[in-house]
Amino acid sequence: MSDRDLVVVVFGATSVTGRRVAAYLAERAEEADFRWAAAARDAAKTERILAEEGVSAPETIVADVSDPASLEAMAARTKVVLNLVGPYTLHGRPVIAACVGAGTDYADLTGEIPFVRRIQAEFDAPAAEAGIKLVQVCGFEALPPDLGVQLAAESAAERWQEGLSEVDLEVRITAMPKRPRPSDFISGGTFQSLAAAAGDPDSAVITDPACLIDDPAFAADVRGRSPIKVAPRRGTGGSVLAPMSPAAFINPAVIHRSAALRASREGSVETPFTYREGAAVEGPGATLALRYAAAGTLSGTQAAVGKLAQAGSSVRERASRLLTRALPSSGAGPAADRLEPWRWRMDIRARTTGGNEVEIEIDADGHPGYLTTARMLGEAGLLLAEAGATPEGSGCLTPAAALGTASISRFDSARLRFSAPA
Repeated sequence: MSDRDLVVVVFGATSVTGRRVAAYLAERAEEADFRWAAAARDAAKTERILAEEGVSAPETIVADVSDPASLEAMAARTKVVLNLVGPYTLHGRPVIAACVGAGTDYADLTGEIPFVRRIQAEFDAPAAEAGIKLVQVCGFEALPPDLGVQLAAESAAERWQEGLSEVDLEVRITAMPKRPRPSDFISGGTFQSLAAAAGDPDSAVITDPACLIDDPAFAADVRGRSPIKVAPRRGTGGSVLAPMSPAAFINPAVIHRSAALRASREGSVETPFTYREGAAVEGPGATLALRYAAAGTLSGTQAAVGKLAQAGSSVRERASRLLTRALPSSGAGPAADRLEPWRWRMDIRARTTGGNEVEIEIDADGHPGYLTTARMLGEAGLLLAEAGATPEGSGCLTPAAALGTASISRFDSARLRFSAPA
């Protein structure tokens, strides 16, 4: 890629998260000498929106998902495309096809697992042949938990020559703006992605934790050992665990695929582990019943999503159309001045096949979905563009398989910090 004049292009730079990815790259470019560009359908609008964020991109590229030639021209100029144009089920494939054709690494933020599965089936072999990495689900879902579990697996292998048997992850919001607003939590783009996934012809796969695994035997073992459960349960420190937001059906599929890729790469016969996750609902002991009720409401909603995914196509299509009209549109999201006060952490507790324990701590500054996510995607793009910063390998890869852990301290710049046992 020595002929590329750009290191990273942010496609969809006018989106809620895209403009923050652009802001992060602008900040990083002041520290390191690299050239990046913003891309979207309307150059004037892109420049205006970025100016509102205090950002001036070195270059603005006009590209549109309905214009393959514009996507090909964009992909041919850069080492990495970061795609922020969703819902990806509707708009993602042309961008990926352009990157494969141009031999350009790619990353996105989709949590639309049926779409990820189709891309994997269609583009894994062509991407591997082109020697590029296609990295999906590379935001809050599922980069931090995927890399955290990878750290735990590497620690277990190094310290005891053992694999993992159980992994528990708890996420906690430790600070947020006073008097939270509904708009602080989930953007219109995320809602629209959920609506698109609900109407997907392959939506039934979302409840399958092994839907991204190619090896039938490994996949069957994952299904038996680690089904996705959304019921509330007790966590550590008196907390109640609710299912992950916006969906409990994203991280498990990615994390189990990472384990399968790790076993394939190392040529090992690895037994799949049980993976459980949840969002901690904390409070005084006297509020336990109320916290269980809140977690139960969230669990019921997600269980209904799982049931809808199994419904007939006509029911799902009608539900998808209804949700698309009723939910906030793409572009709606948390106000910029409310993104910084957030603090959050993930605690990973893993048990090995020999009964030993590994703990990984992840803590971060900024709104998990719309600020830390933007920063971590920007840093992931820089890592992909840098020779030797990520492991060898190509094809459709998970964040852990694509990025590895050797350069994990680079995410400190994204205000995302990983702490592993010494």
